[in-house]
Amino acid sequence: MKINHFLFNSFIFLWLSQNVDAATLSLPLWPNTATLAPSSEQYTLIKHGAIRHITSPQLRVYPPKQSNHIAVLVISGGGYAREELAKESTPTAQFLQEQGFTVFELIYRLPNQDGNNLLAPFQDGQRALRIIRYHAHQFNIDPDKIGVLGFSAGGHLAGIIATQWQQQFSNLNDPIDQISAQPNFVALLYPIISMQAPLDHTHAYKSLFGSNHDLAKQILFSVDLQVKQNTPPTFLAHAIDDPISPVQNSLNMQTALQQHKIAYELHLFKNGGHGWGLGKANTETMQWPTLFLVWLKKIDIL
Repeated sequence: MKINHFLFNSFIFLWLSQNVDAATLSLPLWPNTATLAPSSEQYTLIKHGAIRHITSPQLRVYPPKQSNHIAVLVISGGGYAREELAKESTPTAQFLQEQGFTVFELIYRLPNQDGNNLLAPFQDGQRALRIIRYHAHQFNIDPDKIGVLGFSAGGHLAGIIATQWQQQFSNLNDPIDQISAQPNFVALLYPIISMQAPLDHTHAYKSLFGSNHDLAKQILFSVDLQVKQNTPPTFLAHAIDDPISPVQNSLNMQTALQQHKIAYELHLFKNGGHGWGLGKANTETMQWPTLFLVWLKKIDIL
């Protein structure tokens, strides 16, 4: 069942007024192309709880029992070829929900898959943040305390949202599209940052550009090269022995943030590899959730 903008807003109001369990709500990003009811046709579930072939991009909402009025948009990685929900975004959403955050888990379209173009994930990510701010009152959220947190390729998506929030990735031009897409803080966990050599050999790069090496696009989608004076405070965490996303990605981001005098915190762990989500057992990566909460207090968000 396709829904229009009026029905979309009405559904949110009805759901909130009845205080339905979070697991029952998935908000579509695009009213004229999405469905509300969960369906096996919205994506394909693959091994280890990952998904691909997303046809209905959406937000899964995790409201807390006692709200701290802060929202976090959580984005899993997967090299822009799949989305590692079970390993990354879902457990992180549940952890943050327990801490009082209102969490929105992003299910986004993958680029150059199922007829999607290069911009599909960035359209979905930007739209998601606008939806959260547009409905901040209904969700009991402070509209000035909305952040985005991403893992790996999801960290790249989060980084583009944070650095290019003034770029209009879609042209729907409905009331939601008039809302600011600027996050108030961003957290990047073992992120893909650069699309330039020597860091242009990641799966994320191949999913976005294939074998093409278009310098203009490489610059546009290199997060560190898009840092500006209005980039939000940034939290970074990376394992030095990461074989998938070289730690140089986070070091490049650190340099860009320093040059533009953006508040940031970088945590480098001796080991842990890649894809550790909430943390890999018996490694320092287990510390990042606590470090993240402490950092939010330092920047006066929490």
